[in-house]
Order: sequence, then structure tokens, then C-alpha cells
Amino acid sequence: MAEKGIPIHLLGMSACELGTLAVSLGQPRFRGRQIAAWLYKRNAHGIDEMSDLPADFRSQVNEKTVLCRSGIVARSKSPDGATKSLLQLEDGRRIEAVLLPYEGRVSACVSTQVGCAVGCTFCATAIGGLARNLTAGEIVDEVLTLQQETPRRISHIVYMGMGEPLLNYDHVLKSVRILNEEVGIAMRHITISTVGITPRIKQLAGEKLQLTLAVSLHAPTDSLRRRIIPIAERFPLKELMEACRQYAESTHRRTTFEYLLIRGLNDSLSLAHELAALLKGILCNVNLIPYNAIEDLPLSRPSQAHVRAFRSVIERAGISVTQRVERGHAVSAACGQLRRREGD
Repeated sequence: MAEKGIPIHLLGMSACELGTLAVSLGQPRFRGRQIAAWLYKRNAHGIDEMSDLPADFRSQVNEKTVLCRSGIVARSKSPDGATKSLLQLEDGRRIEAVLLPYEGRVSACVSTQVGCAVGCTFCATAIGGLARNLTAGEIVDEVLTLQQETPRRISHIVYMGMGEPLLNYDHVLKSVRILNEEVGIAMRHITISTVGITPRIKQLAGEKLQLTLAVSLHAPTDSLRRRIIPIAERFPLKELMEACRQYAESTHRRTTFEYLLIRGLNDSLSLAHELAALLKGILCNVNLIPYNAIEDLPLSRPSQAHVRAFRSVIERAGISVTQRVERGHAVSAACGQLRRREGD
């Protein structure tokens, strides 16, 4: 429970924790399940909405707890249906979340930090640095807020928004469990993307969850990778590949290696051959992503023909390759772009 004088934040508590809260307030434990249903199934914005709770209990909950929900302060919508929302948190900070409707599913791309400390050279989020981690409740709130924007059920979650999820490990894992157990999103439909925080990947392997792990690789050599992702200096490729093998062995799930293709930097066919050699023997697939141009960054994407040639090298090595279906390219869909545009 919260420290004396500090209100308890309901959003981000599991049904079990809410049951303990109910008991502490003199109510039967099942009242916690009722609160959880209002929060995570009915998307409640206030305690007074919880009409099947006794009035005196609602008053107690109002007195002892807070239910903080974010508000959408800006939107960008693409002709293909992708919608990026800028959400304002309780403390006035702003984060991005993206709704991605496909023919057979609806995905939500969520942020895990306000800003980011990793400093990837291609990313708009990195320009502003890191302000703070998000709580589990704030991460879950992103999904609930986006759910209000579509009549279709959100069925897939990707932790690929602002921030490095594995540098906010505890809150990210708690949000994963709430989204799975309380909101009802299948664990196999949840993807956590990381630049490769090796110790945390090993820790995640020990959780034995049926998550998809996505590693932002972007280069097959340590020297080039350090140029693109400065924090990679702390996590050499040899150790990273071993952690990914460990994750695959523990979970029997393929690791997705994301490779952002940037013209003249990491898109040569010789690097494609090195990438194939690096990934040989790992249960994985490669997701190629042509670069999404960002204002003020002097980077561009290779031609479609060059992307096809790069992909062919990897496929001939027997490695599964997909190419991300580009969504929201017209609406500042790359991480951090809408937040920068709105002047946070």
C-alpha cells in the first residue's frame, strides 16, 4: 500500500492487489475484482462510475485513492487509418501512443518512458533526452485511452513507442501482466522491443513468458552499431546474441531482429552478408524497416530496389525476412515526432 499521506493509484493495480485494498477498507475481497473490471474491462474514468459498489465503499475509495487518466491533446491521422495521439499525463508531461488498425487485428504501440536516454542517432525521441519512467498504470492507460478511439477491440500490443522498455523493467513487466490478465490481451500478442539491454534480456528469459522479443539491431558489427546506438558500447554483439539464444531456448519463441535501413550507412550488401552470418543458428526472423525521415536529421532511406537486394542476401542464407508494412508515414509516425512538433 501507499505510504501515509500519499494516495494510492488504482490504475496499475492487479485484481489481487485491489482485493487486498478492499479488505483493508473492511470490504470482502471480491470487491477488488469488481474494481478491476471497471478499470480494465469497462474503461472507467472515475470511482463514482462504479455503480455496483456500495456507496459508502465508493466514498472510502475516493478518499484513499486516485484514478488518474491521461488526456489526448493532439492527434495525427494517416489516410491508411493509423492514428498517433499525444497524451498528457497527470504531471503535465506528454507521451505518444499509436493506434494501428489492420484488416485482421488492431494494434497499439505504447511508450514506456517520457523521452529516452539511449540516444539512437536516427530517433526524434532521443533529441529531448529522458525525463522519467512511466508507471505500470500510465502504460496501461495508453491502451485504455486508445481503445476509446476505436469500436474494434485492441488485440495486439507493441512496446515500441518512446523510451527503452528494458530500462523500465519492473513497470513494463507489471503492465504486461495487467494487459494480459486483466485486460485480456494474449501474451503471444505482446511484443517488447529493446535496443539490446543484455542483462535484462536474460532476466526476461527467466520469466518464461510467451512474449515476442524484438531487438533493434540495425548493424551487424560492434563498431557500426555503436555509431547508430551509442549505448551499444556497453552491450557487445557477442553477448547480445548469446542472450537472444538464451531467450529462444527458454521460451521457444523466435526473436525478431529489427534492422532500420539507412541509405549509405548500414545498407550495403556486404553488411547484409555479415548480418546473415551473425544470425546463423539463432531462432529468429529479420524485420527490415526503410528509414522514416525526420526533420533536422540528415538521413534518408534506400531505394526499393536496394531494399529488395539487401533482403535477398539474407533470405538466401535461410533466414526468415519480413518487411514492415509502413503505417502513418504521412503523420509523423516515427517515435517522438508528434511530441516535438507540439513543442513538449
